[in-house]
Amino acid sequence: MKTFSTAGATALAFMCLATTPAMAQEEATGPITVSAEVALVTDYRFRGVSYTDKEMAIQGGIEIGHESGLYGGAWASNLAGWGTFAGSNMELDLYAGYSADLSSGVALDVGATYFMYPGGLDTTDFIEFYASVSGTLGPAELTLGAAYAPPQEALGRWYFDGAAAAAGVYDDPGDKEDNTYVYLDASTGIPQTPVSLNAHVGYSWGNPGLGPQGTSVAPTGEYLDWKIGADYAIGPVTLSAAYIDTDISRSESAYLLPNFASTKNGSSIADSTVVFSISASF
Repeated sequence: MKTFSTAGATALAFMCLATTPAMAQEEATGPITVSAEVALVTDYRFRGVSYTDKEMAIQGGIEIGHESGLYGGAWASNLAGWGTFAGSNMELDLYAGYSADLSSGVALDVGATYFMYPGGLDTTDFIEFYASVSGTLGPAELTLGAAYAPPQEALGRWYFDGAAAAAGVYDDPGDKEDNTYVYLDASTGIPQTPVSLNAHVGYSWGNPGLGPQGTSVAPTGEYLDWKIGADYAIGPVTLSAAYIDTDISRSESAYLLPNFASTKNGSSIADSTVVFSISASF
């Protein structure tokens, strides 16, 4: 099922995938379960890239599951800078999927996420399909997953560089491209403490350009993102801290400027950072 990422490896959610504790509290009253989470984060990083101009975000979601393994839900976050799609500065992810145990300790999860930017251009919305297998190895829980977005206008290379995007002159309007993301997550609890440790590494490849609103899911075409973090659980509340980085260099992303930079000081929105968050599940 969808993991709500407070540090950005989705709405991944997977999703973002961009990658932290999911909505863990569930009301198991019969075949239907309902869970929800709200979080305050110091930066919304989607696969290592800031979607809030390196500023804070309020995020939340709700999920409904059935004992058969079917589930569906919605997740939302505010946006700024690179993540803005000329709408209400909001991302809304709708998702549905199916999870099942393949064997003792091994689980399969498959589904799809529809990324929406309300009030923005219709060409910026896109769908992504995902699948993952999780299991335990000693004291650690491992998840190997992949997400694939088929060719869509939102992923196309409409602008070849930031100068064209800044001028609003399309180089190849209507272009459609696809995107693939693979990742490995690991987590483990520290015995007799409320602390857990987690790590993530992901690899993106897709269009090496700018989409219809001057952004891209894989800004430089191919890149790595990674995260090392810790969570401290206090009842339904979780305090988290994570170091997040990518291998996107200044020279590799230069052709994306001025879009691929902080609107305040021009710094890279894919450089290393530490993200703090507080979340509550119910």
